[in-house]
Amino acid sequence: MTHNQPLMPAPYSNGNSCRVNAPNGKNKDEIGGKITVCGGTFQRDDWTNISPKILSYLGRNLHIQPYHPLSFIRQNIVSFLYKKFVGRTGNPIFSVYDNLSPVVSVEQNFDSLITPATHPSRDKSDCYYINHKYLLRGHTTAHQSELINMGLNNFLVVGDVYRRDEIDASHYPVFHQADAVRICMQEEVFRRVPNGEALQVFEKSGMRTEDKQQEHTLEATKLMETELKSTLLCLAQSLLGQGLVHRWVATTFPFTHPSWELEVLHKDKWVELLGCGIMEHAILHKGMDRVLIDVVISIILRQVLGVPWDLMCLTHLTTQLIQESNTGPLALYANALTTEFSRYRPMPRVNLHPYLKAESTVIAVTNNYSTGAGDRIGWAFGVGLERMAMIIYDIPDIRLFWSTDSGFLCQFNNKTANDVIKYKAVSMYPQCINDISFWLPEDRLYSPNDFYDLVRSIAGDIVEQVCFDS
Repeated sequence: MTHNQPLMPAPYSNGNSCRVNAPNGKNKDEIGGKITVCGGTFQRDDWTNISPKILSYLGRNLHIQPYHPLSFIRQNIVSFLYKKFVGRTGNPIFSVYDNLSPVVSVEQNFDSLITPATHPSRDKSDCYYINHKYLLRGHTTAHQSELINMGLNNFLVVGDVYRRDEIDASHYPVFHQADAVRICMQEEVFRRVPNGEALQVFEKSGMRTEDKQQEHTLEATKLMETELKSTLLCLAQSLLGQGLVHRWVATTFPFTHPSWELEVLHKDKWVELLGCGIMEHAILHKGMDRVLIDVVISIILRQVLGVPWDLMCLTHLTTQLIQESNTGPLALYANALTTEFSRYRPMPRVNLHPYLKAESTVIAVTNNYSTGAGDRIGWAFGVGLERMAMIIYDIPDIRLFWSTDSGFLCQFNNKTANDVIKYKAVSMYPQCINDISFWLPEDRLYSPNDFYDLVRSIAGDIVEQVCFDS
């Protein structure tokens, strides 16, 4: 089943993607104006670095366009997961989200994935910021935490992602990712192990090593690692053929540990195909805290105050409150909750302190709703659709995926995801090389990505490559 409802309040529009309002005739780039992205209006500030050229890509949705090579890759990945993981009734257990809004908050893109505040991926030189609170997602992993909070254990997110990057045949400021998560309870982890009921997923006073996290037992970690790697190797073989040569390379990601990259030998070179790892338990534990708080509030509203609120309506509210109070004791939310309720439905001001402090309420909720993701272990992986398609279809330049030239598109028209297709070059013109010199500013930092964006804004996809020679 494919789910297309957005998780963000702003709709994902296919109409005009960008509109800038500049008050009093001021230049549209001046701080203080407003910018409209995907139907939502945002205040510009000194973090705003998104250009009209980048915004013009919004709504193209290449990964779900009929007969597009990226859509073929998406279809094959979805089909593989549907067949690989089925429930007791034979139905697929993975849910798919392939049309979520690319506008996400900083909390979604970084904080929910416990990305350190000083991590370079947060830099303005790496991301396209709408303002200091919102940006175009840098990875589809940005939706991971909210989907876990919805109670999902197996899901795939596919979509366009945006990163400021260099200009060459394999890099583009917009590309597409497929990001999958699988979360297992103890009985699932040890289901094929003799006497598995005697084994545990978690251990007390454990130590973090290069092989596991401090919360997990080595047995559970190794079993999840085996399932993860065997799944991804089978996926790669289903896409690239059984004869592929591969290797696993240990690496580091903020949101998984241990982590690996799968590399394949392609044209005598090792090419990184995807990244994966065991999900950081802090992400799952944080998700359980949010679910628990949602349930507590729901019980108070439904049973104590008699207000028929829908649990899902409170997700945004509790997420905001958690950020403001740093996930402290439930009693800390009382004042904020009392104030915030009026934003959703008019109601008398009620002092919620007694209910939130009531030990019996917390104990009852903990006993009845302690099945959140915090008592589970999970793995995740992310793969770039363009990189996979370039290998499968012999496409030499990443810019071709955005081409509207019939010479490119007709090679995929009326084909299926299972057809063997090899791209044939259509241009007979040689490269034209030019040199340009300019002074770099001395009064501020200057990133090469600033110049790359300038080139793309003016020359578009005519420029194939930019090389700096200082």
